[in-house]
Amino acid sequence: CASASSQVVEECWMDLDGARMRYLRAGSGPPLILLHGLLAYSFSWRYVLPPLAPYATVFAPDLPGAGFSDRPPGIDHSMKATARRVLRFLEKLGIASFDLLGTSRGGAVAMAAAAECVTGGGKARLRRLVLVCPVNPYSPHGKRLAPFFATRFGATVFRSVIGQMPILFPYWHGRLFADRNRIPPESLPGYKAPLANPGFFDHALGIVRTWTADLRELEELLPKLASIPTLLMWGIKDPAVYVSSLELLAAHFSNVQTVVFPGVGHLPYEECPQEFNRELIKFLTRPNTV
Repeated sequence: CASASSQVVEECWMDLDGARMRYLRAGSGPPLILLHGLLAYSFSWRYVLPPLAPYATVFAPDLPGAGFSDRPPGIDHSMKATARRVLRFLEKLGIASFDLLGTSRGGAVAMAAAAECVTGGGKARLRRLVLVCPVNPYSPHGKRLAPFFATRFGATVFRSVIGQMPILFPYWHGRLFADRNRIPPESLPGYKAPLANPGFFDHALGIVRTWTADLRELEELLPKLASIPTLLMWGIKDPAVYVSSLELLAAHFSNVQTVVFPGVGHLPYEECPQEFNRELIKFLTRPNTV
C-alpha cells in the first residue's frame, strides 16, 4: 500500500480475478468492509474512514469496473457475481471475520454477500451488517427505468445521451441531497474524476441489465439473513431508494436497529457525516451483537 493524502488512509492495489483493483485502508481493529453504490467508488467514504480508524481496520474497495479499478470487458456485474467478488477480496486479504456495510446498490451486494456467508459460500464469518439506503425489492424507484436501460434501445439512449453528456452529472448528483447547501465543495469533482477512464458507463449498464433479476433474487435470499445483527440507516428524504421501504426490509431481521436522519437524502455519510459516524460507531461497538 502507498500512503494517500491523508496520514490515516492508505491507497492499496490488488490483483483480483485478473483485474487490478484499488482499495483504501485505514485504522486497526476488527475488519470493516465498505461497499459503494452505483456510479460511485471509495471516494464516498472520505468522511467515514478517519473517524472509524480507531475502532476498526476499514477497507473501501473501488469494485472492478468502478472508480480507478480496472474495467475488464465482459465482466459479470450481477449482484451475486459482485458479492462473490467481494468475498474473494476478503479471502485474498486473509480476513477470517468481518463487519460489512453497503450503501445503495452496494447495500444489495452486501445482502447477497451476507447470504453467501450464511450458506457457507464464503470462508469468512460475517459478524454484523450495516445497510445505508440500500437498494431493495420494496422501493418502486428504478423498477421501470432499469428494465428500459437494459434493452438495446435503452442502452443506446444511455450511451448517446448520458454517456456523452457529463454536463448532466451535476444534476444527478445534486438530486441525491435533500439540502443542496450541504453538498461538500469537493463532492462533484471527486465523483466525476473516474469518468475520464474508458468504460465507466459500460460498467453502469452492466449493472442495470441484471437489475430486475437481482431484485427478485434479493427478495428470495432475505429470509436467510434473519439472525445477522443489522443496522438500517436512511435519509428520510431519500429520492433514490424510498424510506417507505425500510419497514418491510427491517421485518426480515430478528436483531435489527434502524436510524432515520431527518432532512437528509441518499448520501447521509456526506450530508450529515458526524451524525452518521456517531450512529455507526455506536452500533459497531455495542456489546452482545455477535
